[in-house]
Amino acid sequence: MINILFFARLQEEAGRESLHVEKAGCTIRELKEWLNEEYRLTGLNRTMTARNEEFTNEDAVIADGDTIAFIPPVSGG
Repeated sequence: MINILFFARLQEEAGRESLHVEKAGCTIRELKEWLNEEYRLTGLNRTMTARNEEFTNEDAVIADGDTIAFIPPVSGG
């Protein structure tokens, strides 16, 4: 099982701060595609992604027990 964390606008779109799913073995890209299909999270393509508190790319494979965080761009001053 993996833990997914949503921040800022993505929390509002998902209607929750986190999600626990059985998606170990897939890539970040595949996880984003699944989340878009299941939860209609339209902003995922513009987010930074962290795996276990370290930024990662979309080709990274997710392992059981990982925490994946999707962090939208920050604006303001």
